[in-house]
Amino acid sequence: MNLEPALAALSSTRRLQILAWLKNPRRHFPPQVYGDLVKDGVCGVFIARKMRVSQPTASEHLKILHLAGLVRAKRIKQWTFYKRDEARITRIKKIISQTI
Repeated sequence: MNLEPALAALSSTRRLQILAWLKNPRRHFPPQVYGDLVKDGVCGVFIARKMRVSQPTASEHLKILHLAGLVRAKRIKQWTFYKRDEARITRIKKIISQTI
């Protein structure tokens, strides 16, 4: 597994904050009309709003997390919902702990 994309994604405090929020989405985000916060993930619009940034700025952070394999994206209607990829995060943590 190539750790570079994950390490680059984790180098941003903004992206670390997104991952922290997504760990317990019901605590950090309001109920959604479409998609379950836990099962489907959190709508990118809610993430942008919570970050207090524009939708394109949030989308760029989420794209980096997605390409690194730290979050999964799911389309529902015209929105994209994001949730942590816990299995991948666990593998990355294990590799890092064995390397250091």
